[in-house]
Amino acid sequence: MKQQVYFFGNGKADGNGRMKDLLGGKGAGLAEMMLLGIPVPPGLTITTEACITSAEQGGLLSATLQEEIRQKLKTVEKIMETSFGDRQNPLLVSVRSGARVSMPGMMDTILNLGLNDETVKGLAEKTGNPRFAFDSYRRLIQMYANVVLGLEGRTFETLLEQKKESRGVSLDRDLTAADLQDLVQKYKAQIKKAGKQFPEDPWDQLWQAITAVFHSWHNKRAQEYRRIHKIPHHWGTAANIQAMVFGNMGDDSATGVAFTRDPSTGEKIFFGEYLINAQGEDVVAGIRTPGSLNGTADSLERAMPDVYKELVLIYQKLEKHYKDMQDIEFTIQKKKLWLLQTRSGKRTAQAAVKIAVDMVKEKIIDEKTAILRVEPSMLDQLLHPTIDPKAPKQVIAKGLPASPGAAVGRAVFTADEAQLF
Repeated sequence: MKQQVYFFGNGKADGNGRMKDLLGGKGAGLAEMMLLGIPVPPGLTITTEACITSAEQGGLLSATLQEEIRQKLKTVEKIMETSFGDRQNPLLVSVRSGARVSMPGMMDTILNLGLNDETVKGLAEKTGNPRFAFDSYRRLIQMYANVVLGLEGRTFETLLEQKKESRGVSLDRDLTAADLQDLVQKYKAQIKKAGKQFPEDPWDQLWQAITAVFHSWHNKRAQEYRRIHKIPHHWGTAANIQAMVFGNMGDDSATGVAFTRDPSTGEKIFFGEYLINAQGEDVVAGIRTPGSLNGTADSLERAMPDVYKELVLIYQKLEKHYKDMQDIEFTIQKKKLWLLQTRSGKRTAQAAVKIAVDMVKEKIIDEKTAILRVEPSMLDQLLHPTIDPKAPKQVIAKGLPASPGAAVGRAVFTADEAQLF
């Protein structure tokens, strides 16, 4: 029978970095990092072929696929010394999408699967940190309600904001365990009010999460992204089931994203952001202002110097191995560093040219490879008129530009709304 699930963990991996067509970019990257000896939480990658088969079967997961996942997950349990669904010592997992080519933000992710009203108590007792346990639980319910049950995420964000207002705090991390426990009940009541049900069985959570991640390949924004970038619709996405590591365990934990070179200018600097006491989605959600990796008073370099040094060594190793600028995600759990992703980073046209030229000078790539790194469409971007950087201006805000030039128009916040104009 054809293998549908590929394991990675403990320095071993069934797959490798050359298997993007089958394992997706994320799964291939995880396997390759594992083989390179980089600290990666163990897990499984369900193939792109399984996604296509699931779609052909009306979105269902076959019994053989479920059994293969169960068997391979036992190895993850042994490595983590936990058990999925265990009341006293639960293993929690994430389910993340991963297409052959990078499609940032187009498909879905669910974190903290395996928590329910019983396992959350076990997690609180095991870690001695009930606030962390109930923070993870409310995050699971919120993501599950949106991704799997199809409920509007804004509803749960409103409940969270109301709780912070009632407690007189501005940040999520200032809420207590009791506050978060109350939020869990409010979230569940909201789900019930919508005629839905949050499953208490961890295996039901997992099967439905995998199905939802596969289904997200077909969502409207993913389809539109593929149309714009000429990505074939028949490729499908892989799904990665990975043991959770936690950046929200306290002030000695964090999560972040980084580029091995500046994706806007191409400058050879380690560039990125991180948040203390947070999970991955917080960095891109805009809930809190992240800190820089280096060069500032609140940087990771100053907050956790040993972890930062380890991260620098890893990013240098990855860029040297892949011979390209890398986009990485990481989590720090109690000052232990874990890598969750590496992929070739998206970059502006200006950055693409500079990185290609610099890497030739550094003898990382040859001239032919450098030319192929600059896509024809980028030349059009380079010819766009831009604002003279020396022109006098009044600065009212700062941010990283997403386009090569300047524009005027209406601000919208969803793809559907943008199409109306």
